[in-house]
Amino acid sequence: MRAGFPDFRLGSVLATSFTGTLTERRGESVERIPTPQRLVDWLVVNGLDVESCTMAQLELARELREAIHAAATAAASEEPLPAAAVKVINARSSQGRASAVLTLEGHRHWRLSSPASVEDALGVIAADAISILAGERDGKLALCASPTCRAAFFDTSQSRTRRWCDMNTCGNRQKKARFNANQRKNSAV
Repeated sequence: MRAGFPDFRLGSVLATSFTGTLTERRGESVERIPTPQRLVDWLVVNGLDVESCTMAQLELARELREAIHAAATAAASEEPLPAAAVKVINARSSQGRASAVLTLEGHRHWRLSSPASVEDALGVIAADAISILAGERDGKLALCASPTCRAAFFDTSQSRTRRWCDMNTCGNRQKKARFNANQRKNSAV
């Protein structure tokens, strides 16, 4: 990763990983795509190779990110999807010109137009969000149990009881806090 920027939190689900480009939403927020080049970096890491990005495209990306987060939060809370979020997700999905291709290994890969545009990549992310929000994939949307994070994530665990968006960050932090509190309690006795 480029020096001077926080690391990306990468997950196995494109749409919810994209919402993770803004973390600690209820604490001191951390913007992980603060510049157009940083968005390019994130897209490339996620197999959506684009060469450049403008500030206007970065704003479209952030708008999509927040729409996916709002819709995923509503779905995880079993509330109706916000109409404004659905409108943004649908708009980004319809503007992209990417196509799914099958690799010889039997995996889906996205082929963006030539030259590849940020709009194409955002269309792929929006399509992924649609498949999750429409219930087409095996799993369930959930919210991170960390009181400062509250990130939406797609739980594909067998029991569907995962609590943390990322065990290495939020889960570890909460376990450490619980351990330290128990140590203080035990030493006071």
